[in-house]
Amino acid sequence: MKKIILLFSFALFLFSCSETEPTLEFKILPIKEAKTPDFFEYRSLDTIVIKYDLPNGCHQFWSVYYEYDKNARIVAVNAINDLESICTQTVIEKEIKIPIQILQQENYLFRFYKGKDTNGKSIFEEIEVPVR
Repeated sequence: MKKIILLFSFALFLFSCSETEPTLEFKILPIKEAKTPDFFEYRSLDTIVIKYDLPNGCHQFWSVYYEYDKNARIVAVNAINDLESICTQTVIEKEIKIPIQILQQENYLFRFYKGKDTNGKSIFEEIEVPVR
């Protein structure tokens, strides 16, 4: 009995230490289109709308990438790609509304991520929204 338990423990140890391939991959997706208001009202809550594509059925929305850089805001979409599933190859168009709390009197500069150029450098569409 002790030999069986020892053999089972050894096998469990070997399999628990084996390297496994990741099953999920995190990606930053480009924004196809962004809609912003003509202006923001200081100390109010407003909304911007972004449209993006999930490349196939294995991708799922994870979160909005929203980074502050002084008066600029960098915006993109974080997604998860399931590497193990068999999925449809249909592009899935999505839209999300992002609430924005207007707490600065300076204009807001949104930098919407559009992908990478041939040199691997990030491309952004910039939209400035004045604050009243």
